Amino acid sequence: MTSTTFDRARRQTAYARLARILRQEGPRDLLPLDQAVERLRPFARRYVGIRPIPVRQIVGTDSRGSDFDRDFLPRRAGVRERWHRVERAFAETGFPPIVVYQLGEAYFVIDGHHRVAIARRQRMETIDAEVTELRARWHLPADADVVELIHAEQERTFMAESGLADARPEVRMRFSRPVGYVELLETVQLHGYHLMLAAQRALPRAEIAADWYSTVYEPTIEAIHAEKLDEVCPEVTDPDRFLWVWNRRRELIPEYGCQQLGETARRATAELARERRGVRTLLRRTAGRRAAAAARP
Repeated sequence: MTSTTFDRARRQTAYARLARILRQEGPRDLLPLDQAVERLRPFARRYVGIRPIPVRQIVGTDSRGSDFDRDFLPRRAGVRERWHRVERAFAETGFPPIVVYQLGEAYFVIDGHHRVAIARRQRMETIDAEVTELRARWHLPADADVVELIHAEQERTFMAESGLADARPEVRMRFSRPVGYVELLETVQLHGYHLMLAAQRALPRAEIAADWYSTVYEPTIEAIHAEKLDEVCPEVTDPDRFLWVWNRRRELIPEYGCQQLGETARRATAELARERRGVRTLLRRTAGRRAAAAARP
């Protein structure tokens, strides 16, 4: 029985690897705990105790990324002996608690990798774990990957360097692409430059960030929703839309002068809606011509 369980897991590993090759996808790795801590910079740590946790939310490790993939399938044959020992030892009883760190909704295994792997193969929904919670500004979702960690690091850096972490710590910024945080920081810094020119003195980052948020960012987001730009392009976030409107205003300066961001949001929404209607019309016409051509004898 034990060999069958491990061999089945190894076959699943081979099938999964082949499927990724065919889909031209990269490997599914467990999240490294050290990288998550470095990027998210947890500010608090709390021992929670022993409790059941969802097996599917165990997505990271402190040291065993070379032994198991994201689905806790074995990556090398050398895992077999330990796998068999664990399965034999607890064949008649439940597993003793594993040891994990929790970041948001994601769990990182410190001790008990083989128990998690076997639990996954047995389709267990929960497993007992001794949990230590790490609290960070970015709430890591259960399906987090390395890209999510990069977003977390960039958002944390933006909040700190802009001063918004002190001025409006409750604010959350999320972009479709990590580069958005750098571009947004430039808008805050430009706003700060003009504020300091007007005040004829240096201003604290938090004061600049608070003014930028209340006089530039919030009114623009309100205009974006009023003009229904969020409905025209629902696939992106409000910060994405803000940057799009900001950049569009710069493009329109030669023709219309320096407009209010709200006016730019109105104009940009109308333009984008027309473009998308045009694309949809073109696609319908193309599909219609192809269907007519296929129907001809």
